[in-house]
Amino acid sequence: TSHPRDYSETTIDAMRDYPNIMPFLHLPVQSGSNEVLRRMARGYTVERYKQLYDDLKKKVPHIAFTTDLIVGFPNETDEEFEATLDLVRYCRFDMAYAFIYSPRAGTPAANMEDNIPLEVKKERLARLNELLTEIAEENNRHFLGETVSVLCIGTSKRNSEVYSGYSADNKLVNFTSEKDCVNQIVNVEITATHSYYLEGKVL
Repeated sequence: TSHPRDYSETTIDAMRDYPNIMPFLHLPVQSGSNEVLRRMARGYTVERYKQLYDDLKKKVPHIAFTTDLIVGFPNETDEEFEATLDLVRYCRFDMAYAFIYSPRAGTPAANMEDNIPLEVKKERLARLNELLTEIAEENNRHFLGETVSVLCIGTSKRNSEVYSGYSADNKLVNFTSEKDCVNQIVNVEITATHSYYLEGKVL
């Protein structure tokens, strides 16, 4: 995880040039509206964030890109929320932690009136999550039929006969194996894709 204000082209070049760095980045944006970012005192603009994203995708094409998003920040208008949806469509995040705003002591918003009705916040969050899930599912479809290296971390919480692990780009993979492969890196053929995880079998 890195703050967009501090992330530099030098770091992007390092991610491109050093194969031991995972092709994965969590870069919290919080909002797609410059006015909301200003009220949050985030220290960057949507244009700067897009520039970082474009540079990353150009230099590390297969990078998995995730973020944090907040809806219902004080005074957030419908247009400002729509700007967040537009940014999600632009960046096509692999995953995002999306939250409803709530006051937190010590933040620039602590003294602002929490003036967005809860029902509006919930409706915006539902719309945002629907879009995020749709894009994540589309992003994962290209893995179908591919072979990926997976670090096995144990068995699935839902099915003890299925193993779970993570690919180099931090994708959760549930897979079958005839042998115990916990704590090993194995090659997995992807047989099904979903929004936030993949399924497969060890080759």
